Amino acid sequence: MKILCIFLTFVFTVSCGPSVSQKKTKEDGEKKRECYLVRGACKTSCNTWEYIYNYCSTEPCCVIREYQKPVPKPLNSTRHIL
Repeated sequence: MKILCIFLTFVFTVSCGPSVSQKKTKEDGEKKRECYLVRGACKTSCNTWEYIYNYCSTEPCCVIREYQKPVPKPLNSTRHIL
């Protein structure tokens, strides 16, 4: 009976969840997938026209900044033309 208890204790403690390396691999995959969803790329470094969205393990996820067209300033004419 003691052997059965020891065996069951061992089985439950070993099989409680994934190992640390499996969790790390899964988290890295999720981060890379999230990076690709925002149209980014995992690189060693980002260019000046990119920003860091998050990190794929140790590398940054570089996403291209959206180009914003310059808006012309509206002309405010306070004078009345007669």
